[in-house]
Amino acid sequence: VQLVESGGGMVQPGGSLRLSCAVSGFTFSSYDMSWVRQAPGKGPEWVSAINTGGGSTYYSDSVNGRFTISRDNAKNTLYLQMNSLKPEDTALYYCARYADYWGGTLDYWGQGTQVTVSS
Repeated sequence: VQLVESGGGMVQPGGSLRLSCAVSGFTFSSYDMSWVRQAPGKGPEWVSAINTGGGSTYYSDSVNGRFTISRDNAKNTLYLQMNSLKPEDTALYYCARYADYWGGTLDYWGQGTQVTVSS
């Protein structure tokens, strides 16, 4: 099982980034997926989740209305479109797989991609 994030970088407040997570080694379309972030000196924070077909999405209050999670099961790729970025969005962003269903245990994680929001 492999999850590889990309798309992070440095952006000014109000800017946008699109994160991608390419997965391999399992049947992507059979698993709910999630994005989790960790800011310097803080614990992991759940950001968003999506069900297997992409028809149901979930967001934390801190990103609701600004971030959009999506997936392309044909390409085995998970996405996170991040708009109206704020300095407090600065963190290492991980994609992760739910072992059974969304809200349950996250059993596989990527290595993370850094997002820095600063002027």
